[in-house]
This record gives sequence, structure tokens and C-alpha cells, in this order.
Amino acid sequence: MLLIVDDDKSFGPRLARAMEKRGFLTEVAESVSEAKSIVQRTAPAYAVVDMRLEDGNGLDVIELIRTKRPEVRAIILTGYGNIATAVTAVKMGAIDYLSKPADADEIYAALTQKPDEKAEPPENPMSADRVRWEHIQRVYELCDRNVSETARRLNMHRRTLQRILAKRAPR
Repeated sequence: MLLIVDDDKSFGPRLARAMEKRGFLTEVAESVSEAKSIVQRTAPAYAVVDMRLEDGNGLDVIELIRTKRPEVRAIILTGYGNIATAVTAVKMGAIDYLSKPADADEIYAALTQKPDEKAEPPENPMSADRVRWEHIQRVYELCDRNVSETARRLNMHRRTLQRILAKRAPR
């Protein structure tokens, strides 16, 4: 069974139909609590879980599935991609981390990829500015969002860091 957890009311059912065409038996949940009750009943072999849900964090769902079924092949989806959350997702047991919008082909490839296979290089890799921004965000998170401590560790002026943090992520 493939569990799809996403609070986007159109995305979940649409992805479920696409995955059923590819041979999966699916179940859709729109919240952490709904997903947890499904997992308590039947731990899925596969899961596609949105990172941010209205009632919590998708990583809580991954963690619960992992305790019930350690060999689960779980993927985290997010519209707020950054390296720190990707690392956390993998540490919690996700096999992959995809940024939205991810299509059914990408998700299917990630779910069915053999553990020893390497992923294809990205079509549009991150720019150097984006990599720098991601690194700053990661250090900022590791410093518990303390601007002064982050600036000290990155060896930059506090105001410069504040300006960077105030801007949107580069593409």
C-alpha cells in the first residue's frame, strides 16, 4: 500500500489516481492525525508525505511508519525546500526529498529506485547564490534562529546577515 499525506485537497487524490495507474494500492490522508490512524491500522510499504501539514509536521508520520515498518520507502514533499530539512528528513528515514511541484513520474521513480542506484542529476541544479543562501539558512537553524550567533559563526556582519535573511531565496 502507498500512503499519500498532503493537505492540498486536489493534489492527494490526483497523485493517488496516477499511482494506481502505475500499480499501487493507495490511501490518502489530509492531516497528520488522519495519517497516524491509517498507519496504526495498516503500516504502508510506501509513503509520500508533505512536510508541512495543517496539524503538524510530516516527519512525525514518517517516524511512526518507521517504527511499525522499518523497511518503508518514504518520500518527503515540500514547497519549502532547504538543505537542513532535507538532511533531517533523510535522518528520520525518508529515502528521498522532492520539492513541489513534483510530478507522478518523479515520485514513482523515487519510490521504485533500487537502494544502490544513483539518482539522475537535476535538470536545473541550484545556483551558487542559492547554495550560499541554503548554507546560511542551515547555520541559522542550527543556531536556534539567533542572528548574532549565526553572524559570528559565518564571520559576517550582523546587519548583512539580517538583510540576507529578509530576502526571498534566490533561484
